[in-house]
Amino acid sequence: MHKNNQHTGRYDFEKLSEIYPLLNDHIIANVTGEPTINFFNPISVKALNTALLMLHYNINYWDIPEGALCPPIPSRADYIHHLKDLISSKDSKVKCLDIGVGASCIYPIIGVGSYGWSFVGSDINPQSLANAQIIIDKNPLLKKKVELRLQPDNTKIFDGIINSTDYFDATICNPPFHSSAQNASKSSLRKLRNLTGKKVKEVSLNFGGSDNELWCDGGELKFIKSMIGESAQFKNNCGWFTTLVSNGDNLESLFRCLDGLKVNDFGSVDMQIGNKMSRILAWKF
Repeated sequence: MHKNNQHTGRYDFEKLSEIYPLLNDHIIANVTGEPTINFFNPISVKALNTALLMLHYNINYWDIPEGALCPPIPSRADYIHHLKDLISSKDSKVKCLDIGVGASCIYPIIGVGSYGWSFVGSDINPQSLANAQIIIDKNPLLKKKVELRLQPDNTKIFDGIINSTDYFDATICNPPFHSSAQNASKSSLRKLRNLTGKKVKEVSLNFGGSDNELWCDGGELKFIKSMIGESAQFKNNCGWFTTLVSNGDNLESLFRCLDGLKVNDFGSVDMQIGNKMSRILAWKF
């Protein structure tokens, strides 16, 4: 984890349940008798996230619709802290564009709470934006810091979102990984079998996720290549363009794509949270 990440070590369930008492209903003992939650239960995961956001990011209200992606807070925080290193600015006036802000509004919450940044969050799903707006409206910390924009064309990423007068210090994105709903379901079944050692017939996503959050035609690689191609049109509106890359095997192809555009600088940063390895791809013109 990044050195600035507040979520290293074990969760302090005493403090978490104190700030969000409803978490007490989900705390259980692990095999060594220490407090934990059932991470296979999406309701328990959501309760933990609510407590984490209240304790560490001064949020007094957070909720997401049933089935929406419930993001793992430590890894999302790591992205923001690595982005801070990339921007190399001590100025709280940093402005970021979050592509696919989702119902959780998670990156703006962490970015505002950690560094006082401001955000524009885009999404193709009006229901996700409606829920994110409720979170913003119920948290004074976010009200003047986060603006939401609907992407009217699901074949576009920056086009239709970035205005000619906009300037963003960085863009961030957690792109859909899978190439189809079927592949997303198969992957979830494999993960559950590996974690539990049991044969699982039905998918129950502990972190949820709607179709547009989990998969798109061509998967992660095609999505990011489209993002890279579009970024050239907005090189004067953004400092750093960044995105998560889940599959490390995709990096070589993405580097070739960036090299072909003759960008000024590009590279990747590895992130590891527990057994999960991902990386941030970053480029600037």
